[in-house]
Amino acid sequence: MKELRQMRDAVIGALREAGLAAETAFPERRVSKMNGPFASVSVGAAEGKTVGFCNYLGEVRGADGSLQELYGKRLEGVILVEVRGVNAQDCDGGCEIASCVLLGGLPGGIQPGELTWEALCWEKNLQMFRRRGRLSCTALFTACQKNEGEFLDFILKGVLSS
Repeated sequence: MKELRQMRDAVIGALREAGLAAETAFPERRVSKMNGPFASVSVGAAEGKTVGFCNYLGEVRGADGSLQELYGKRLEGVILVEVRGVNAQDCDGGCEIASCVLLGGLPGGIQPGELTWEALCWEKNLQMFRRRGRLSCTALFTACQKNEGEFLDFILKGVLSS
């Protein structure tokens, strides 16, 4: 689902912007290359919700002054973040940065809900400390249209596309 990937990538971008190394689901092969705390991000469960009447959000005025109909969708989801560090202090420091980002530094299209962190634990196989976090959130997407009635894709609100 493209929408889940957009959510994951937006969180990774926000964490990196805040100075925390972050990537997609944790690649064990890169452990030896990491120094300092780092986070792996994925999207857990997600459930689509209807927005407006049949996802109709109303009309917006385009750059040329014309009126365009706006459609969207809403996903209720859980963003999963695992912060790792070679020592407990690195791991806790990474969690502090991640908490600030997850609760107040995400794009406008991701509205944070409850953030919970598990206890700090030692991963024997990786020789690192780890703390897992779960952020319940709502993600809002707007539809991109090529021609009237032809939807191309849904883009996370507040994220620029190329």
